Amino acid sequence: MALLAPVRSSLAKPSVRLRSMAATRQVHLQSYVVTPKELSAALKKNVLTKISTAPRVIPLCAAWFLPNDPQGRTGQQVFKAKRIPSARFFDLDAVKDHESPYPHMLPTAEVFAKAMQDIGIRRDDEICVYDTQELGIFSAPRVAWTFKIFGHPGVHILNNFRLWVEQGYPTESGENEPVEGPSQYSTPTLEPSKVVGFTEMKEAVKDHAKEGAEGVQVLDARSQGRWAGSAPEPRPGLPSGHMPGSINVPVSELLDPDTGALLPGDELRKLFRSKGVDPEKPIISSCGTGVTAAVIDAALGEANFGNTETRRLYDGSWT
Repeated sequence: MALLAPVRSSLAKPSVRLRSMAATRQVHLQSYVVTPKELSAALKKNVLTKISTAPRVIPLCAAWFLPNDPQGRTGQQVFKAKRIPSARFFDLDAVKDHESPYPHMLPTAEVFAKAMQDIGIRRDDEICVYDTQELGIFSAPRVAWTFKIFGHPGVHILNNFRLWVEQGYPTESGENEPVEGPSQYSTPTLEPSKVVGFTEMKEAVKDHAKEGAEGVQVLDARSQGRWAGSAPEPRPGLPSGHMPGSINVPVSELLDPDTGALLPGDELRKLFRSKGVDPEKPIISSCGTGVTAAVIDAALGEANFGNTETRRLYDGSWT
């Protein structure tokens, strides 16, 4: 009988080791905007397996191009051509409000949950959203903002995929492996306080410069030409121009011209101040369809500029 004791002890050791290994694998990304080095370290420590139920770090490609892209590129094309290994794809043109006549309005909670189930994302997964190598930071902030609006607890933005490639981190190409069946992603609750609708936006613009008004600042991410009305919009039939009192903050000015990455926080703070943006007043980010407005929102966060409770995004934007 005495021989049984060592056997029981040795049988117990593997489970202890597995628990220990699982604990050491859990490396959480700390900030909203992360570097390639930080993401790489997290992925190495959080190896995906088909049998694991532990929270995972999931790279999520949000590649998207404007409808008038000169080369006719699509997000799916560049995702298949080059991506972070094990990445999933978020289709901005599919995960939206299909009842709206406007291009990229927020999806319903049900549509969002179904999309997450289809690409195998779980509620406790940490999501790191990234853009294309070609454009740099562009559409990933919109997808990350959407996750935040629906209360996903762990979401981050990679700054950025171009640097990921240039710094020699691994990539893969071709058709993506199918996910391990639909995930369990319960229908979330949208956080309405962070979203501005048309009626509220119209009132804010109407009250612009009125004595005693709240002093809401509208930051427009479109190019200077589109904002000024001297360059056309990418969608046929839509006039260019801007809302009265809005401040033009083109996305290109928020990014490093060589890498397409978000500028450091101190440089972003200087830029916002140079535009006359007051951090003490409410801020609404806008653009063409609500995509690059989220780049402004991410830049404000990276710069720690303004009150997080009064920084919001106009979902309809110029369209």
